[in-house]
Formats: sequence, structure tokens, C-alpha cells
Amino acid sequence: MARPSVDPALAATFGRPRGVDGPFDKLYTPDSASHRNGGAVTPPPPESLAEAFGKPPGSESVLLQRPPDDNGAHPGQEPGKPLWSSSGDPWRDPGSGAVLGGPAVLAEDDEPDEQERPRGALLSLPEVLFGRRVKPTALALLGAIALLVGAAGGLVGWGLASAGDSLTGELNIAEAEAGKERAAGSIADIAKRVSPAVVSIEVKSGQSGGFGSGVVIDPQGYVITNNHVVSQATRDEQAEITAVFIDGTRAKAEIVGTDPKTDLAVIKVNVSNPVVIEIGKSSDLAPGDAVIAVGSPFGLENTVTEGIVSALDRPVTAPGENGDPPVTYDAIQTDAAINPGNSGGALVDSTGALVGINSLIRTVGTGGEGGSIGLGFAIPVDQAMRISEALVRDGKVNHADLGVNASSVAANTSEGAQIQNVVDGGPAANAGIKEGDVITKVGDRQVRNAAELTVAVREHDIGEVVPVRVVRNGRPLTVDVTLGSD
Repeated sequence: MARPSVDPALAATFGRPRGVDGPFDKLYTPDSASHRNGGAVTPPPPESLAEAFGKPPGSESVLLQRPPDDNGAHPGQEPGKPLWSSSGDPWRDPGSGAVLGGPAVLAEDDEPDEQERPRGALLSLPEVLFGRRVKPTALALLGAIALLVGAAGGLVGWGLASAGDSLTGELNIAEAEAGKERAAGSIADIAKRVSPAVVSIEVKSGQSGGFGSGVVIDPQGYVITNNHVVSQATRDEQAEITAVFIDGTRAKAEIVGTDPKTDLAVIKVNVSNPVVIEIGKSSDLAPGDAVIAVGSPFGLENTVTEGIVSALDRPVTAPGENGDPPVTYDAIQTDAAINPGNSGGALVDSTGALVGINSLIRTVGTGGEGGSIGLGFAIPVDQAMRISEALVRDGKVNHADLGVNASSVAANTSEGAQIQNVVDGGPAANAGIKEGDVITKVGDRQVRNAAELTVAVREHDIGEVVPVRVVRNGRPLTVDVTLGSD
């Protein structure tokens, strides 16, 4: 058989050892190998292990202890006999040095010893708690102290419970009603602040009488109102004027002064510490500003209505009361509801400051008895305060005058106030103004009708020199007029 050559390196690595011809070394035994190679034998085990796992003293058997067989023979007599038989565990290794025995339980014929063990003495309470370190007298004293502490605690608890009953006994709690939130500056807030300064005025003259409103403007009790509200009392010395406040207080009033031409009057009431309204500026108003009217329409005290400023510098005129001269003034027009009885009441702005004195309304009813149609007129507070101060100081007031009578005119060539007659020696006559002339401008103010001529002249002081533009025979010209007094 042809065999390939073997690499010497592989043969040295994977070849048989020297002296071994077959696949196993049959001559190799540990003892023979060790002696043959000159090696040392296995050292003896440690004494502790030999004592724990070695043969018992006096035993010379070289084999492990074997269980006796069925005949009672010791297994040492037959060393070649297997340690197991067909009746034993078929899976047990016959070469194992350990022996499997039966369970460590009592046999059926064996009975346990039922003799009772002696019981020790039972421990007392001091022994359990204190380990015999407390004397009985001390234990009794400790119990007495515990009782005293418990009694004291009970007394304190009872006292606290009794005091708690007096504090948290029957308690009646009133349910709080839900409040309406009224923001500062709301109409409700303004009405609450303004209404105490607005009074209802009752005038009684014989069998007749009238009513209106007024506004407290001074802590001394001065009240401003309309002239037509108290006009009956100016003609009848026996007439009585009564001011009724929001809290129901009634006080007699006396007339301080009146100005029929502007429909203003001042009365005085004797009350202590009255609520005074805040005075505003009508010159700061603009069309569209919110305003509130407070008064007593038809005798309904403290009525509040709300609206806006519809127009400013609205010249209005009305017949005088019982022979008085016509009423003419530059009005604040508003759509806040104003009705008979609101006369003399307050017109305030969105801050609650007084900006006007309600005076007139435009109606569509017969005989002037109709109600509000959204066209109300108030005297501007700037003019009202100037006149009221003069009435308080002097009892009367004078206005600048041009010395003419005029009527409204509108033509293709001019629009203004046409002169009907000129007072001899008056301011207009001295300036050269003639009948038939049409006045179109006084100072810086345009004149479109006769009422506007009157209010334009009253805007200036008595004795002031004012340029007046007139149209004569279709030709405009300007003259300087030194205003007189009415």
C-alpha cells in the first residue's frame, strides 16, 4: 500500500509517544508511571481532613464499609462482589465509593419515648419588664405615679372640651348675598356719587305749585337750578321753596338771585355738611362723549338717564316765564332722556363731574306737554358757574349787549342776523351799524341766526371792543363795536 510521506513536525506533534505501538498505553499505571519516571508519590492528606474523613481507629479494611448482605456476611470477605444487585437501584454506579441507605425514619415497630420533659418556673411581671431589678415597693410607687398622670390628663382634657363647647357651641351664620360687581366709572358708580348732590325742588304758591331739580355747588348750601323752576316764588313772597335730599331730608330754601335771560337761579338751604357735586369743564366736551342726566322728572326723585353729547354750542331760545325776557343761551345738546321736572338737574360726564344744567327739551306734543324725543338741552357749566358766582356775590348779573333787535335771515347772498332796529346811543349805533344790515360774524364766531348773535355777544365782557362783520347792500364790511351792558 502506497502511503504519503508524513511531515516530521506533524508527526512530532500528533504521533504516538515513544514505546507505544497501539492506540492505548496498556502498560501505563499511575504508580508504575511515577516510579518509572522517578517522580514523588502523592503527599499524605492534612491531619484535619484525615481525622474528618479517614477510617475509624482500629479499622484495617482497605475497602469502604459495605452494607451487610442478606446472609449477614461482611462485604470485606468478598472484595470482588458488587455493591449492588438486581433488586437495588439499576442506575447506581457500581464503582462509586458512597453507599445509598434508607431514609432516616422510625420503623413501624419502634415507638418514641413519651416521657414529659420537666417545665421551668414561670416568669413574673417584674421579671419580664425589669429583669428582677425593681423592688415591689418601687413598682407600686411607679403605678401610683402613672395613675396620677392619667387623672391629670383626663382633667385637662375635660376642661378643654368644656371651653371648646362655649366657643364652638351653637353658631348662627348669616348667609352672604351675592353682590353685584359695579366697576369704578360705571353708570351705577357715577349715579351713586352724584345723586346725593342732586335735590328735588318743590315750590308751593297758594293753591298752585311746581317742581324741578337742583344741584348743590357749595358746602354752605348754595343750590343752582333753573329760573323757571322758582319763578312763581319770585312773584309771590308767601311762596315756599323746599329742597328734598336723597335721604329724605327736607329743608326750606330761599332765593339768592335769578337770571331770566339764561334761565338760571341760585337758592340756599340751611343744612349741615351737604354733599357737593364736583365741577367739571364743559369746554372739554366733544360730540359723542357719554353723559348722564340726574333729576326728578314728573316728581320722580333721583332718576338717572344716560346718553351722549349730540352737539355743542347749539344756540337755543325760548319764551320767558310770565313776562320775563326770552331765554337764550349756547346749549349742550344731548339725547339723554330729559322730561319736565329734570329742569335744574345735573348733566355729568363719564367721571361724574358736572358739565351742564338741564333746562329745555324739544317735543312734538301739543301745548308743549310732550315728553322726551331725544332732543334735550343743558346750560354749559362754564357759563352757569360764572353766572351763579355773580348771583351769589351781587344778587344779579349783567350781560354784554350790542343794542340792536335782530331776526334770522337766509338769502342767496348772506346768512346771519338782520338788524330790525338800532337803539339810539347804543353800542351798534355808535359803531355805525344801521337797520337792514346783516351781521355774519362777531369776533371769531360765525353768526347764522338771531339767537347765535345774542350768545356770540354774551361770550365777551362788558366794555370789550369786538370786531363785527356786517353785509350792507351785498357788500361786506367790518366795524369795531364797544359792547355795552343789558
